[in-house]
Amino acid sequence: VQLQASGGGLVQAGGSLRLSCSSSGFTLDSYAVGWFRQAPGKEREGVSCISIKYNVDYYADSVRDRFTIARDSAENTVYLQMNSLRPEDTAVYYCAADPWEKCFSGRFFQDYEYWGQGTLVTVSS
Repeated sequence: VQLQASGGGLVQAGGSLRLSCSSSGFTLDSYAVGWFRQAPGKEREGVSCISIKYNVDYYADSVRDRFTIARDSAENTVYLQMNSLRPEDTAVYYCAADPWEKCFSGRFFQDYEYWGQGTLVTVSS
């Protein structure tokens, strides 16, 4: 079971990036998927998640209305579309998956079982 996060890069403030989380060995539709980030010297932060059932998603206050999480079942991928990026969004972004429901409209459990490697997002001012 492996997860691969990709799509990071360098972008100017106000720009956009789309991160991808793909898997090998399992179908992501059967897993809750979360995106996390960790900036230098800071604790890991849960950014967004999408549930297994009921099409529920969750966003941290810091990214709500700027980021969108979505599944592409055909591609077995979960995307994180990031718009209106800010320098404070600079971090290594990780995706994670769990076979148990870990994503609810008002709660984002962060003890996911499977983790991918990070992808670096750098937003310049």
